Amino acid sequence: MNYISTRAAADSSERHSFSDILLGGLAKDGGLYLPDAYPRVSVAELQQWRQLSYADLAFEVLSKFADDIAPDELRGLTRRTYTAEVYCNGRDRSRAGEITPLKVLGIEQGAPLALLELSNGPTLAFKDMAMQLLGNLFESALARKGLTLNILGATSGDTGSAAEYAMRGKTGLRVFMLSPHGKMSAFQAAQMYGLQDPNIFNLAVDGVFDDCQDIVKAVSNDHAFKAQQQIGTVNSINWARVVAQVVYYFKGYFAATPQRTGMGQPPLAIDAALPKVSFAVPSGNFGNVCAGHIARMMGLPIAKLVVATNENDVLDEFFRSGSYRVRKAAETFHTTSPSMDISKASNFERFVFDLLGRDPQRVVQLFRDVEHNGGFDLSRGEDFARVKEFGFVSGRSAHMDRVAAIRDVYQRYGTMIDTHTADGIKVAREYLEPGIPMVVLETAQPVKFGETIREALGREADRPQAFEGIESLPQRFEVLPADVARIKAFIAQHTGL
Repeated sequence: MNYISTRAAADSSERHSFSDILLGGLAKDGGLYLPDAYPRVSVAELQQWRQLSYADLAFEVLSKFADDIAPDELRGLTRRTYTAEVYCNGRDRSRAGEITPLKVLGIEQGAPLALLELSNGPTLAFKDMAMQLLGNLFESALARKGLTLNILGATSGDTGSAAEYAMRGKTGLRVFMLSPHGKMSAFQAAQMYGLQDPNIFNLAVDGVFDDCQDIVKAVSNDHAFKAQQQIGTVNSINWARVVAQVVYYFKGYFAATPQRTGMGQPPLAIDAALPKVSFAVPSGNFGNVCAGHIARMMGLPIAKLVVATNENDVLDEFFRSGSYRVRKAAETFHTTSPSMDISKASNFERFVFDLLGRDPQRVVQLFRDVEHNGGFDLSRGEDFARVKEFGFVSGRSAHMDRVAAIRDVYQRYGTMIDTHTADGIKVAREYLEPGIPMVVLETAQPVKFGETIREALGREADRPQAFEGIESLPQRFEVLPADVARIKAFIAQHTGL
């Protein structure tokens, strides 16, 4: 498979394999990598994949994108990553082997409403699903090539700890993680800053998440510094991380649809109409829901992709109006679903590339408008009308909405959810269709946002035993200004390169 940049010239002869782009982030032209064509999955393959373990399903999905990695090596990596031992922090420990259990809450407006548990990994957040695999992919690739890599990332809450837990102690890897100083929950900060591993460096930036993300992009675009310091990225601009998230859409689809083969039931005909499922995805940086878009492009029968935002509603504004308007740092709200406190969705460019018929010249022009004018407007053209063809709808949730959703789901179904998942529930309910399962992708476990859980339920959030007292442990981090030069200097000082 060949990978192309969203900004590459249409006549570009450059070819890139999965391994070529694995250790990087942005393309040299500032674009994001995508396959030159999405692989398609047949009905027959869907039937076969339904029976697979999560690890073997991950192998089947990834092998369509990483065809330059030897099958035995790739299967070994997925089986080493997706184990019950790694994903053992579920509330129902007996289902740890499922990796991503589906919990059906109930029937609402004639539609099954369910949660896909994605937060049973080491840091209790859905980011573990891709990041654990990425750590193993990186270590394997570096050993094969005899290289080292310095990971530079930005986090609004969960990406950082997931990356650090995946990379800690890995041979040939250092992690430099930027986070907005004082803008994560106490639990999130403790998870990251409490790590004492010598290959982990936490940099608390005076600013908001978008400042951190802009610094990562600026460093990535300084090709000389990037090469000299051997810089890679784990943010969702990294293609491998996005494609690893595609897997749980397939797993969630299989769990939400009835088994059609078995005792006395013939297999589906190749051209049979398959049942559809909708997915509601709490969204800030557009990476998680972008994986759903890719799954749909591969042929997974997705009815709707519901983009759920919080008060930072840049994406909701676009999907409702066609206007993409980036907010400045001063206009970015600090909310009780902080991992979505993002006003510049870095993965959005991948979808826009597809929306515009994969025209890189138009993509370059639009994102030049973002840089110079703060956004772009597609509302008056044919392009915006095509959004519905891709299944996207959206909605917005605010603090009292998420408090109400947490309280309602707990009282009605006996299930405790976190603040971001509550945003997903609130918006999902706006798009329920009779007979079509609505699967809400869980973002994290509630303990990460204890203050809002106490407000909603009047009690402490459930806490896995392994995380008792985490907030009181010693923390190690550096506070730095939102200045690219200062970040570069820190990296150079601590790599010795």
